[in-house]
Formats: sequence, structure tokens, C-alpha cells
Amino acid sequence: MRRSKFSFIIAAALLLAAFVFLPSCSALTGPPPSAPEPTAEPTVEPTPEPTAEPTVEPASEPTAEPTPETTPETTPETAPETAPEPAGENEASDTVLRGSEDMGQEYVDGITFLGDSTTYGMKYYGVLSGGKDTKQVWTPSNGTFTLSYQSFISIVYPEDGTELPIRDAVKLKKPAMMIITLGVNGVSFMDEDYFKSEYKDLVSDIMEISPETKVILQSIFPVASNYDKLDKINNDKITKANAWVLEVAEETGAKYLDTISVLMGDDGYLISQYQNGDGMHLNTDGFKTVLEYIRTHGWK
Repeated sequence: MRRSKFSFIIAAALLLAAFVFLPSCSALTGPPPSAPEPTAEPTVEPTPEPTAEPTVEPASEPTAEPTPETTPETTPETAPETAPEPAGENEASDTVLRGSEDMGQEYVDGITFLGDSTTYGMKYYGVLSGGKDTKQVWTPSNGTFTLSYQSFISIVYPEDGTELPIRDAVKLKKPAMMIITLGVNGVSFMDEDYFKSEYKDLVSDIMEISPETKVILQSIFPVASNYDKLDKINNDKITKANAWVLEVAEETGAKYLDTISVLMGDDGYLISQYQNGDGMHLNTDGFKTVLEYIRTHGWK
């Protein structure tokens, strides 16, 4: 009995203790008080990456035009006080064809004329046998021919109208005599070495391909005072270049025909009555004068 009473007292004491401490235990075991919302860090806008300066490609150097070289600008030629001395007129060289008896039309008919637009005019004006259908003129189809192109340019082969490189045409025709008139387009940009090298290469090849061909190098014709490109092509340059043509003739065994001596007036320009109006090209009277000179300065 006493043990039961004692057990009751202990149980009551434990129940009281649980009642006293229950609130504090709930505080410890319950959910934690809600934490304050974290204060947001101030928004800092990201610093943009510095914008790179636009890349500017350096201006490229202008591409130089392949050869021919540029000719420096000069002031237009004024009329010289005295006419330039034509190359060959007073030369003692046997290379220069001197005055001879009139060799006649048959002599002219046996010549093949190779050249630029100053040669094409012989066909255009019909001054040779066959008129405008002559088979004696060798020029490119457009009628013009710059000396620096001689190694690859083609001419219209008049026998059948095909276009052939000069050397192929020589191999087919093997002309008895050939008069070459070249260089007026080259004097504007070719120096002496360049000019002579190209001319000599052409003449040497023709002679090698056709050893029996008599090759005559004719002087470049003068220009008139009304020519509109006297700063590029003028009679001082032409006279100098004719001396180079003479030297090529001497070095290759060709002959030199100094036709400029009958085309240039006392004022140093192409005689007006011999030009077609553009200051460079001959008219019918001019070509007749050239042909007469050829006939009376023959290669016997």
C-alpha cells in the first residue's frame, strides 16, 4: 500500500514537471522564426565592354600599270627654231640608202610593208598596186601596232585574211623585200635600251626565218604642229628614236630609209599638205611622196 502511494506521488511530480516545461520545449522544437528577407544588393549595371574602334584598312598603294612606263607630263612642244636633223641624212654609214635612179613601179610592187597605223594608211588610201585590196600591207586588224608588242602581236595575212603572228607570216611568205615602219607609239614611253631591244629582236628573227629577205627599216614619220599629244609624241623624240632605228639597222645588217627628210618642213613639223588632218597620219599626197622616195632610194 505504501509503495503504491509513493508511486502515485512520483507520477504526479513528473506530470507537474512536464506541464511547467512544455511551453519552453515547444519554443525550442517549433519552426524557427522566419528570417528577415535578405536585403538585395544594389543593382550595379555591368560596365559595357569598350567598343573597339573600327578597323580601317590602310589604303593600298595604287597598282602600277605593267609596262609601258608612265611618261612624265611635259609642256607641249613649241616650234623649234630649226628643224631637227633627220637621222641618217648626213651619215656616212653604208646602212643608209642613198639617192638612186628611179627603181620603178616593179620595185615597189615587190615590197611587203610591215608597220603601224602610219603603214595601214597605204591600204586605206589605196596607193599601192591592188588599191584597197593590196596584199602588200601587213598590220594588225585594228590598224595599229606598238613596238613593244612585236613578240606576240598578230597581223592580218593578206594572202588569205587570217591573223598570224609576224614570224609565222614571214615563214609562209618569205618576202623578197620588207620595209618596216615602227616606233611612233613607243617614243612616248620607251627608253633607248627598251626600244632598240624590241626592234632588234623583231629584225633578227625575220632575218633568221627568211635569210633572203632584204629588210629595210624606215624612219618614223614626223608629226604636225596641230597634233594634240605633242607632250607625249613630238619630233624631238621621233628624231632621237630614228637614230636608234639606224643603229638597229647597222647592228643587224638591215638598211635604213630616211623618209623623214622629205616629210618634215623647215619649221620642224610634218608638212601640212601631207597630213590627213589629225597631225600624225599621212594623206594620199603624203604617201605618194613616201613611195617616190622609196623608188629613188633603192636597194640594188
